[in-house]
Amino acid sequence: MRRLQVAQLQSRDYDDIVLSGELNVVTDYNTIGLYASGDTLLGFQREMILALEKEWGIKVNLFLENSLEENLEGLRTMRYDLIARNIPVNIQLKDSFAFTTPIMLNKQVLVQRKSKYNDSVEPIRQHLDLAGRTIHVADDSPVILRLNNLSHEIGDTIFIIEDPTYETEQLVMMVASGDIDLTVCDEKMAIRLAKLLPEIDIETDISFTQLESWAVRKNSPVLLDSLNSWLDRFKPTTTFKGVFKKYY
Repeated sequence: MRRLQVAQLQSRDYDDIVLSGELNVVTDYNTIGLYASGDTLLGFQREMILALEKEWGIKVNLFLENSLEENLEGLRTMRYDLIARNIPVNIQLKDSFAFTTPIMLNKQVLVQRKSKYNDSVEPIRQHLDLAGRTIHVADDSPVILRLNNLSHEIGDTIFIIEDPTYETEQLVMMVASGDIDLTVCDEKMAIRLAKLLPEIDIETDISFTQLESWAVRKNSPVLLDSLNSWLDRFKPTTTFKGVFKKYY
């Protein structure tokens, strides 16, 4: 009986969530996940989750955790049922987790200063020129795996500094102000920030176009199917297009 109870605790799928009346979702703190503007909570992921909450008629508990590894660990231990953030799907992650229909297509770009804001030093355009350079990224950022792979591809070291204090948007601002030289950002966020920060150059790709999706446990197939069904219905709507345009 004890072994059966433990096995039951290790699985929490759609029917269990509906029975409990609560869906536990984690996202990250930024303008895409969730952020506060005065007394108002905003964020692309937050608005997506609110639309899901309304559709399903279930209470959503929304948690904030910037570390992707902590997000994944929370999913493993059933602290969370869903990770709602832009996760670049790769083979390593697909071995351990299940991913929804893509929310969007995206890619990673190098953020650096334009030459006129960088003592006339031209921006990096070739990956080989990243050899020996230092790139600052948020602590436990999903882009670290890509940078390590890129280091192998060019056959030289790319130094990665994980910043435990600042998230990607703040690091982009630090590039613009000259506090650091290089960071990496997803293209859609970079395009939005470039409108506010004329100093930054975002023209050098770091990755190919990738699918970005939400993540659930592999042993939650009904939850995955239900999310995919909702996304397939929601993404063509004017509501989704309005939310997307608002943040991207």
